[in-house]
Amino acid sequence: MAKVTVDGIEVEVPNGASVLQACEAAGKEVPRFCYHERLSVAGNCRMCLVEVEKAPKPVASCAYPVMDGMKVFTDTPVVRNARRGVMEFLLINHPLDCPICDQGGECDLQDQAMAYGRDLSRYDEGKRAVKDKYVGPLIKTVMNRCIHCTRCVRFAAEVAGVPEMGATGRGEGMEIGTYVEKALSSELSGNLIDICPVGALTSRPYAFVSRPWELRKTDSVDVLDAVGAAIRVDVRGGEVLRIMPRVHDDVNEEWLGDRGRFSFDGLKRNRLDRPWVRRDGKLQPASWAEALGAIARALPGKRVGAIAGDTMDAEAMFALKGLMAALGSTNLDCRQDGAKLNASRPDYYLFNTGIAGIEQADAIVIIGSNPRVEAPVLNARIRKRWMTGALRVGVVGPMADLTYPTQALALREAGAFLEGAKNPMVILGRGALAGEDGAAVLAAAWDLAKQAGGLREDWHGFNVLHQFGGQVAALDLGFLPGEGGQDLAGMLSGGVDALWLLGADGFDASRIAPGTFVIYQGHHGEAVAARADVILPGAAYTEKDGTYVNTEGRVQRGRMAVTPPGEAREDWKIIRAASQMLGVTLPYDSLEALRAEMAAAHPVFARLDQGPLPGCTDDAGPVATGALGMAPFQLPIQNYWQVDPITRASPTMAECAATYLQPKPLLAAE
Repeated sequence: MAKVTVDGIEVEVPNGASVLQACEAAGKEVPRFCYHERLSVAGNCRMCLVEVEKAPKPVASCAYPVMDGMKVFTDTPVVRNARRGVMEFLLINHPLDCPICDQGGECDLQDQAMAYGRDLSRYDEGKRAVKDKYVGPLIKTVMNRCIHCTRCVRFAAEVAGVPEMGATGRGEGMEIGTYVEKALSSELSGNLIDICPVGALTSRPYAFVSRPWELRKTDSVDVLDAVGAAIRVDVRGGEVLRIMPRVHDDVNEEWLGDRGRFSFDGLKRNRLDRPWVRRDGKLQPASWAEALGAIARALPGKRVGAIAGDTMDAEAMFALKGLMAALGSTNLDCRQDGAKLNASRPDYYLFNTGIAGIEQADAIVIIGSNPRVEAPVLNARIRKRWMTGALRVGVVGPMADLTYPTQALALREAGAFLEGAKNPMVILGRGALAGEDGAAVLAAAWDLAKQAGGLREDWHGFNVLHQFGGQVAALDLGFLPGEGGQDLAGMLSGGVDALWLLGADGFDASRIAPGTFVIYQGHHGEAVAARADVILPGAAYTEKDGTYVNTEGRVQRGRMAVTPPGEAREDWKIIRAASQMLGVTLPYDSLEALRAEMAAAHPVFARLDQGPLPGCTDDAGPVATGALGMAPFQLPIQNYWQVDPITRASPTMAECAATYLQPKPLLAAE
């Protein structure tokens, strides 16, 4: 540790830290544009100049290492004049766009010009003009505003792993772009908006929509993949206008996948906003009393089953499980993909290393998964570890560009690949568990981690990567077939007379046996809803207070940002009302009471925002049923942009799918 004095305040910082980090440790604000905590140091904006004792001139604090006994001064006449000069240079070519710039109110250049700049300029030359670049359907560029901080270039190359951005030209002729004009091929491209300190890169769907001070901001959690990224939902007039990431170092750092960020326009399209009942073979609008009455007449005396969707909140699933138990049914399932998951122990289905634990791994085997499209933020964490040079990655199953080098393996070769690793990891995708031999694959993956020394008291190297934010909570709740109960395949093929679908849209509606009475409770009208006999309009994840569990078992709360549209209601309230109509009233009538009962029955839900426990104290694996098959693994997500009812209803996601999934033209020789 080095002792550094900053403006008379002595602090201790690690050897190798920068002067800027020492200033922050002392509580001193240092302006910056090019420096970013999660990117490499560029040192090219010079806004972070400070004085160091005995240095001949001000130094760039972001690129200057500390030394023991160093004295730093952040607010002297020399420093103030240096910063004013730098700001004056930056504004020579920057246009006076603030009234029409979407960055207005959130602009680092705007804020720092006020705090550290001059009140006049000595330059009256004409400003340069730069052509706007096309970088895809999500990012709007106004390159006249670019100040060449190169944050976007470094993010694309280092975090996203797609080095498609860079600088051409020199001096005043320098321009940032994609060399060859094309759409950025990254599932994390929206983060360029957040890290750009000016209005050069802004959100194309959000262009000219609102100002930040007009928005009501609500903290929530992303459920469109299983990472459970911390998000902020910005609302005006009852409509979601944008979704932004929040900092959570153990989960998503400060990044967010494009699907979770931009698909919010699907929340207001193709919505179910009133109950429907099938009469004379046709779905017709109905009142809540009529819809619940139809259910009350149809269910008694029948074999009833329930299927939970992939993005449902824990409260709704707990309520539906309680309703099924009151009706005497054990026909429950939450595995729409047919994954052969074993829920007898939590570590059989969790990402036990933890997302942050990836940074301690030195060898990873990925089985039947493409984390780049299933969990882009988690994939960025793997790349972050690979960038240190201390990680090797092998893949069993279909190969894809994961933004870091991988080695193709057969399952029998994976043990040798992990040999010698201090902290080996196995990442098992749900796609590998969806086949007939899924249970055998699960057991084989556990044995692989065990034989590689990955199951010990200080390290748990077995991990299951889920795909959506409601999948783990359903397993924690035991939303699975009970004794004598039917699973999803059995229920769809006629094993029940009545089927309650709670946001379950992940299977082909034609699989439902003719004659089955179907209740669909959800927020979007798709093919499964069209097959229903009763439709109960529910709330999307931004429209209710809900509990979700991410792939590592971390319990998080989402909060209501807007009210559900029309006559739609929160899902647990619908189930509670239905239970009353059926004469089996559930024993709670408030969210607090429901959560108390849920936590009493399943204590995991009382432990908010706690990551997985370190290590494995019992390495006895799941029992294998059957033998490994010869069929290749199938990746479950081929189209990153459209995977659930919200994203399939989103025009922005449709445009992305058309842009990125269009077939490549054949060469003449082909």
